[in-house]
Amino acid sequence: MPQVSSGKRYAKAAFELALEKGELQNWRDALYKATRIISDVEVMNVLENPKISSDRKKNILKKGLGKVEPLVINMVCLLMSRGKLKILGDIFRQYERLLDAHYGIAHAEVVAAVSLDNEIKKSLSTQFAKMVGHKVIIDARVDPSIVGGFRARIGDTLIDGSIHNMLESLKKSLVEAGC
Repeated sequence: MPQVSSGKRYAKAAFELALEKGELQNWRDALYKATRIISDVEVMNVLENPKISSDRKKNILKKGLGKVEPLVINMVCLLMSRGKLKILGDIFRQYERLLDAHYGIAHAEVVAAVSLDNEIKKSLSTQFAKMVGHKVIIDARVDPSIVGGFRARIGDTLIDGSIHNMLESLKKSLVEAGC
């Protein structure tokens, strides 16, 4: 069975190092830059080519990253040597989540039947902020199967205001009542 690796563990280690050094934003910027570099298909083809020496690949990465924290370069090189460069995007996203949490910002994963405009996202963000006591960023996606309304998850809290859920509740109530 192939081993699937998440960026969460790497992000947590990177965050702890950055926090210890007082360089949270520098690490974020460097991880972003590294993610942008590997998003280039041609660069990725070179970095994954076994015929190209590790030293040459490291030089390509160092040149692309420029002046960044040496430990970031080491981490990216470690990922490259383990064949895990593709999880760098996940590492970056997880790092940003940790950074937001550090600054007291929560994320609400909102699923709606239709795309949410900025005004609705802002309204939801305000309402959720009142509930959790700090700023909330809305990460929205569309799922037509919920029919209408929305489902939101903020940390361990689930708010299900979907029409699908309401219909299921009504169905359950009717079955229990014997109708």
